[in-house]
Amino acid sequence: MAFLATTGAGLAADAVRNSAIPMFATDDKTGWQLDRTFGVDDLIAPPGGGAGPITFDKAHPYVPPGRGVPTYRVADLSNPILQDWVKPSMKKSNDEVIAGGVAYRAHERCWPAGVPTFDTDVVGAPLFIYQLPKEIVVVMESGPEVRHIYLDVPHSANPKPSWYGESVGHYEGGDTLVIDTIGQTDKTFVDNYRTPHTTRLHVIERWKLSADGRTVDVSVDVEDPGVFTMPYRGLQRWRRVQVPLTEIICAENNDQDFVGFKVSVPKASKPDF
Repeated sequence: MAFLATTGAGLAADAVRNSAIPMFATDDKTGWQLDRTFGVDDLIAPPGGGAGPITFDKAHPYVPPGRGVPTYRVADLSNPILQDWVKPSMKKSNDEVIAGGVAYRAHERCWPAGVPTFDTDVVGAPLFIYQLPKEIVVVMESGPEVRHIYLDVPHSANPKPSWYGESVGHYEGGDTLVIDTIGQTDKTFVDNYRTPHTTRLHVIERWKLSADGRTVDVSVDVEDPGVFTMPYRGLQRWRRVQVPLTEIICAENNDQDFVGFKVSVPKASKPDF
């Protein structure tokens, strides 16, 4: 990991500086941190109306750590984007939280979060971006979780479902990276409210770099005809911060089980080498 941080980041940064594309790349001393003054760990609805993401039930407002006594998320099931068949399972999850249970969140159990939950990190881990001419690699420190985004290529005809699916991207307008993702497994959720999805999930992210290079505004368009009645859009923001890349292996360092979780920390059944 350290070699990747110092060597990979340096090569990536040089490749970007010598071209006319936006500089998302980080180095071993900087990363992208979720701007909690913007979306508070969630995608927020676009201004001016339109279909937006699932947020918290107004009768059970979500309070994140540091803003008072923290609470777990209770999904607003009145959002018109949800098909009726999805609501019973989400209500069951809501009821468990209201009764004092612990809500499942992928990052806290060391499971891959998928997309677009990757854009609404709930554990505070920074992102480190390695930007090469034909590929962008995004590493979330805790886990670690890794996404590969292949530039200026079409999707495969039939990508095999995987945790982060198949992401292809291109640059637009000199300041924006557009990422198109399909082929995700249905074992993840699309948000922090435990909203399910099918393998037909289609996500388009637009990462727009600010003029000073200090923030990235992320617009996310989500479509899944198996779960949602309509496509919806959500927004988030990341801020460039001074933070070193360190090796944090989530499953191996998570030495205690949180009371109430029904999904265990993943454990390897055989050695990797």
